[in-house]
Amino acid sequence: MKMHSTESAPDERLGTVSFSVSCAPAVQASFNRGVALLHDFWYQEAGPQFEQIAKADPGCAMAHWGLAMSRFHQIWDRPDEATMKFGWAEIQKAQAPHAKTSREQEYIAALAVFYKPGKQDYMARITAYANAMGALYKRHPDDVDAGAFYALSLLAAGAPDDTSLRQNQRAMAVLTPLFAKYPDNPGLVHYIIHACDNPAMAADGLAAAQRYGVIAPSGPHAVHMSGHIFARLGMWPEDIESQLGSIAASEAAEARGESGIMDEPHSYDFLMYAYLQSGQDANARGVLDKMPSVLDRLGSMGDREYMTGMVPYYRSEFPVIYALEMRDWQTASTLKAVPGAPPQIETQIWWARAISDGHLHHAEQAQADLAKYDALMVEVKKGRHAYEADSTGAQIGRDEIAGWAAFAANRQDEALKDMRAAADLQDKVGQGEVDIPAREMLADMLLELHQPQQALAEYRIALKLSPNRFNGLYHAGEAAEAAGNKRAAAEFYAALLKSTGNGASSSRPEMAHAKNFVASEQLAEK
Repeated sequence: MKMHSTESAPDERLGTVSFSVSCAPAVQASFNRGVALLHDFWYQEAGPQFEQIAKADPGCAMAHWGLAMSRFHQIWDRPDEATMKFGWAEIQKAQAPHAKTSREQEYIAALAVFYKPGKQDYMARITAYANAMGALYKRHPDDVDAGAFYALSLLAAGAPDDTSLRQNQRAMAVLTPLFAKYPDNPGLVHYIIHACDNPAMAADGLAAAQRYGVIAPSGPHAVHMSGHIFARLGMWPEDIESQLGSIAASEAAEARGESGIMDEPHSYDFLMYAYLQSGQDANARGVLDKMPSVLDRLGSMGDREYMTGMVPYYRSEFPVIYALEMRDWQTASTLKAVPGAPPQIETQIWWARAISDGHLHHAEQAQADLAKYDALMVEVKKGRHAYEADSTGAQIGRDEIAGWAAFAANRQDEALKDMRAAADLQDKVGQGEVDIPAREMLADMLLELHQPQQALAEYRIALKLSPNRFNGLYHAGEAAEAAGNKRAAAEFYAALLKSTGNGASSSRPEMAHAKNFVASEQLAEK
């Protein structure tokens, strides 16, 4: 089976790109496809596409720019030494034939700023690249792809601990007017979704989310991405449709010999999460049971290192999501680290165990979970992912674990202080893609401490930021009920029933209680 396709299938749709280059006319369509693949983050296919262009037209300087861009995974990860060497080698090749237009020279020069050997750290390089792309776009305001790539660079140049959303807003200032004029450009819709993947801006990304899967149904990651906004807004049917479409696109791509399977696990984790929130318990369990075979197949692809490298992460993540959302604390408290998982991935196991040990009041175990997390973060700081240890997400996770460790030991004030710190920080940027919101966990603590009024106030905030979460709605109703606010309880339980199709696919005891309470309140009103 061929491993990559450099010719588009007759029915392939990746969005509309018109990126004019001074290369041979025969490669223009291929170049447009390559740029579309870059915009869709389908880097594993973009590389071979630009390599084929370079072979077909050895004088095409921009083909080497494209090859260097295919290894430049902005907002996904930071390049290692081998990637930097590859990128610089391609930039040198791009400079050798000398691009025929000043615009092409500027694209190559901007990327050279990032890849050029030197002592600059990543943040200095990405900031310099963003500045160069901003200057390029200013000189070529009609170049829609320059605007798109500039906006992406702004997102990538955000510091790991920045909660201001300033870079997101700067990116949107570029993207919004372009999207109004070029609604079929895949870069614009993709980067709008990333910019708006937070509670404060999610609604602003809805139009792009509704558009992306329509214009680029052949791109597995493209179809998946819409779900980021749908999940932020609690639109579970739309999220599910996006992820099923992404999985279908992945399977179709794999059948063509393309790297489709690499996108499947991420679509499946969003899918399982959406099933859990919408009360489709059997479907969620079906995803969990299917993942070992999917990941075994992915892990067997030794020639696709980027894909196989994600296997430990997903082997850890799926059991974590399922156990925590089902509130199966006993199972979550005994989760094991995946053999061979790097420290930045193993931390999620101890995060899950700490939450469960906190609920179970296993004080010694919860303290051990915290100690293990801290030890792993020390290891993270020693490696190439050291920047993750200083990220907002790492700080939130640490505060959550510390909060549950204190809660398990009955240090209630300390527990609430730590969890409130996590919630206040997380509220600014949103919870991790498929995580329990810290604000909801703060409310859980208050409810268990028999403070239902205070818990209800926190659940309301949590549901405003993360709408239609199953456990958030149910426990908000429970808190209202405990506080004697039957009307509010009925409203939350009714919202849960609406979000889950009246609980038709769930056997969780919460559904029975919600149905009975709503029915009794309706009867009382008659």
